[in-house]
Amino acid sequence: MRQGTGVVRRRSFFRVLARGVLVAGVALALAFIGLVALYAIAPPVSTLMLARTILGKSYERVYVPLSGVAPVAAASVIASEDATFCRNHGVDWSALHEVLSGAEGPRRGASTITMQTAKNLFLWPGRSVLRKSVEIPMALVLGQVWSKARTLEIYLNIAEWGDGIFGVEAAAQHYFHKKASRLDAREAALLATALPNPVRRDAAHPAALQRRLAVAVMARAEDRSELLNCLPK
Repeated sequence: MRQGTGVVRRRSFFRVLARGVLVAGVALALAFIGLVALYAIAPPVSTLMLARTILGKSYERVYVPLSGVAPVAAASVIASEDATFCRNHGVDWSALHEVLSGAEGPRRGASTITMQTAKNLFLWPGRSVLRKSVEIPMALVLGQVWSKARTLEIYLNIAEWGDGIFGVEAAAQHYFHKKASRLDAREAALLATALPNPVRRDAAHPAALQRRLAVAVMARAEDRSELLNCLPK
């Protein structure tokens, strides 16, 4: 009799646990949908910005519309971070397949700008299969709901360019003492190549590797008509 009672209690516990997980999942999905709708029109705040606020740390961010960013800067970021940005729907499946089928496992090389935007807005930093499995469906939603222009504008305004430096406007002013709208090709390329490691890579004082990467980005960013063809003229 006691054994039967124990089995019933365990089943009841797992039912309550499953119900709790379901309720939490629905609540998180509704929060995600609400934030996607809000950020479609309002300046967003990334999880890293929120974390700094909670910890009492300050940060620099000056939100600018996409029209306030030099086209060469937008082209350089796309060339460096996601060359298929105007062609993919949030996820570059061929790149993701190549990375996942390789020996190294998931890495930054498979992340599109839309995926990085989803991560920066809604998820935690670091690399893991769990985060990537959540990031991909979020990016697919963003790819359907937001225009390419809105996605790129948000990414450029929440990307981290140094300790406490967020967004291309704050980065342009911090490193080059000018507005993002006035960045030239070299400055734009140096900022773009800093994105994979913004804490260690300094756009104003680049190491040899970063300078070489910037030269390659400048060459790829020359064809702006291809890289920016999904954006308003």
